[in-house]
Amino acid sequence: MANDARLIAFHRGEGIDHKGRYLSDIWALSPFWLEHTHDYIQWLFPIPEAGRFNAFAPLLTSVVQAAFEGDNLLRQHQQRSLDVMLDFFGLAREGNAISAQSTLSIQSHIWLKAGGHNHLRITRLIRSLFLCHQPELARAFQRAVIDISDTHKPPS
Repeated sequence: MANDARLIAFHRGEGIDHKGRYLSDIWALSPFWLEHTHDYIQWLFPIPEAGRFNAFAPLLTSVVQAAFEGDNLLRQHQQRSLDVMLDFFGLAREGNAISAQSTLSIQSHIWLKAGGHNHLRITRLIRSLFLCHQPELARAFQRAVIDISDTHKPPS
């Protein structure tokens, strides 16, 4: 199956990633798994460039972008993926508003510490949301991360 068709089928919940996982499988995984596994984020939040950690992930092409623009289910599924990651980061979403959960702390949410791969994940999420025709969510997530970083320091 070609790159575009694989990625679209995966986001519809009908296809699998390079490890045989469906979208719903990833949604059900634990925060520990989300932290220590590095080959799923490229599938949930594709961008046009290949990442360093998953050469098997399909790229976001203009065909896939057009599919996201025209298919509400694809956007809804990406929003559900965002909700999974927001919960992992100690954040929550209501509509297009994103805020910190009461449990957010530097002790339990390592993205609040300087450096680390989660900062790369965050920028990927923001960029992918924007490119997949969800600019309001991209801006809301960006704003939330900046505001929370200003409060908790030191993320850059």
